[in-house]
Amino acid sequence: MTVIDPDTQAAWVPEAEPEDEVDMPLSTRLSIADTLTLGNAICGFMAVYFTTTGVLMPHLTGNEDGGMARHSAATAVILMLLASVFDLFDGLVARKLRSSAMGAELDNLSDLISFGLASAYFVVVWGVVAQDAHQKVSAVAAVVVLLAVVLRLARFSCVQLRDGIFQGMPSPFGALTVVSIVLLELPFVPTLLAIVGVAWLMVSRVEYPKPRGRLAVAMLSWIVLSMGLLAAWAFDAPGGELLLQTGCALQVVLGAVIPLFATARRVNTFRDNRREAREAAQLP
Repeated sequence: MTVIDPDTQAAWVPEAEPEDEVDMPLSTRLSIADTLTLGNAICGFMAVYFTTTGVLMPHLTGNEDGGMARHSAATAVILMLLASVFDLFDGLVARKLRSSAMGAELDNLSDLISFGLASAYFVVVWGVVAQDAHQKVSAVAAVVVLLAVVLRLARFSCVQLRDGIFQGMPSPFGALTVVSIVLLELPFVPTLLAIVGVAWLMVSRVEYPKPRGRLAVAMLSWIVLSMGLLAAWAFDAPGGELLLQTGCALQVVLGAVIPLFATARRVNTFRDNRREAREAAQLP
C-alpha cells in the first residue's frame, strides 16, 4: 500500500533492502562438508540402481549372466564402501573447516539412503535370487535392517554421549557387515539370524569408538582393501572368490568381536569404580 505524506504530498516507498540481505540465507548454503555428504547419498542411490539393473532384473527376465551379476553386485558394494568414505571425510572436513546448518540433517538423510535403503534392498534382492532363500522372510529381515538404521540415526540426533564414542553399531559398519553376511553365501537360516543380529547391534547400547586418528586411517585402509577384493572377485581373478570370502568373514568377525571388547571394557570399568568406592569408604 502506498502512503501519502499530507505535508509533502509525496508518495512514500519502502526502502530497498540491502543487497546482502537478499542473498541466499547462510543456513541454505552448502559447505565443502555438505558436498561430500551429498556424494554419500549419490553413491547409495547408484548402489540400488546397479543392484536392480544388474542382479534383480536379469533374474526376473530369465537373462541371467553370472559375470554380469557378479560385476553389478561388486559395483553396488563398492559404491556403498565409497559412501562410507564420504561419510568418514565429511565429518573430518566439517570439524576442520565448517558445516552449514543443514549439515547434520543432510548427513542423516544420506546415511539413510546409503546404509539403510541400499543395504536393506540388497537383502531383498538376495531373497529373490538366492536358491535356498525365502522371499517373504528375507523382505521382513530387510525391513528390520531398515528400521534399525532409522532408529539408530534418530537416536544419534537426540542423545548426547561423551565425546569419542557411538552408542550402537555405526550404520556404515552395520550396512557393510550385512552385505558381507549375504556375500558369504551361507545357508539361509544362519544368514537370516546374522542379519537380524547386526540390526540388533545397531540399536543396542554397545559403545563403539569414533573413527579418529589412527582408527580412521585403519578404517580407510580396510575400505580400500575391501574395494580391491571386490574388484578381484568381479573380474574373476585367480583366487578372487576366496579372497572375497576371507574379507567378508573378517568383516563379520570384527562386527562380532568389537561388542565383546566394548562389553568387557565396561565391566572392567564398573569393577574398578566399585573397588575405588570401597577403598574410599574404608578411609578414616
